[in-house]
Amino acid sequence: MLLTVFLAIVFCAAITLMLLAAVAFIQDKRFFSSAPKEAQAVIQPRENELFYGARVIGWTLMVFAFLMILGVGVLSVWDGFRSGFTFSQFFLRFVLIFTIYKLYDMICFDYFLLIKFKFFQYYYPEVESVYSGMKYGFNIKSQLLKLLVIFPAASALAAWICTLF
Repeated sequence: MLLTVFLAIVFCAAITLMLLAAVAFIQDKRFFSSAPKEAQAVIQPRENELFYGARVIGWTLMVFAFLMILGVGVLSVWDGFRSGFTFSQFFLRFVLIFTIYKLYDMICFDYFLLIKFKFFQYYYPEVESVYSGMKYGFNIKSQLLKLLVIFPAASALAAWICTLF
């Protein structure tokens, strides 16, 4: 169980690193497909780097974050095989990692970074009007759908696949 919590923390750190790399360093509009359509419409493409080498740093961070996520997946499955996990143990591990991540996403990203601290608006001031007046993030319905339906289903599928081997 301790390893599962650790893996969830690493997963959250990797997602945070990806967000930082995309928003602050790479600044490519294609990374913001989950933003509201109103925000996507007003985001201006960034032709110039924030500073010389920013995109290289951003892509390096992005690759590192992707490897961290891959490592979480590999380690969680490998440890489960090594420990002789059953379907329910694999399912519990996967659903805990996804649930901790999604709660972290909803609380830290959607509420604190987007609404309270205006992290995204700092780098993209043109979206200020889209997010002004919001008391919470823009996508609560899709967040809850992922938390309550999609992630448990994906966890069950992954646990089932792991028990086949």
